[in-house]
Amino acid sequence: MSGQKKTPVAIFIGSTSDLDKIKPATSCLKNFSIDYLAYIISAHRGPELLEEKVKQLGDHQVQVIIAAAGMSAHLAGVIASKTWQPVIGLPLSGGFLGLDALLSMTQMPSQIPVATVAIDGAVNAAMLAVQILASNDNNLKEKIIKHRKELANSFNKLNQGQAF
Repeated sequence: MSGQKKTPVAIFIGSTSDLDKIKPATSCLKNFSIDYLAYIISAHRGPELLEEKVKQLGDHQVQVIIAAAGMSAHLAGVIASKTWQPVIGLPLSGGFLGLDALLSMTQMPSQIPVATVAIDGAVNAAMLAVQILASNDNNLKEKIIKHRKELANSFNKLNQGQAF
């Protein structure tokens, strides 16, 4: 991987049927000018390919991994078992309204964590990745602070502190 451009975020989804559900995350990363790599690999149907891809990303290319999957949702956990990098699990709705995916991601064995966001919470998965990256990037940190101020201002203008 030496000589290749470093990309801060890798995104994995388990199926092409998940493409629409991950688009809000990719849009969010683009809004913060963060490059990402994206892969469609099933933890169950392509375990060797998944392990090979995670190894290729290695210690030097990505800093954060987002893994989105529904149903049994082992993708994030399998990836977490193969890398030291932070893995953000994005449970997707499907069977059991996504609760099966949520529980699969949050109930990881001790010392193999997967940070997990809400079911179909693609934007939060991306924002968590941005925040992790900002811990070592002051310019990105300033973008997040500005974004949060804009969110607050937008909310305040919309609601104008109205009593109910």
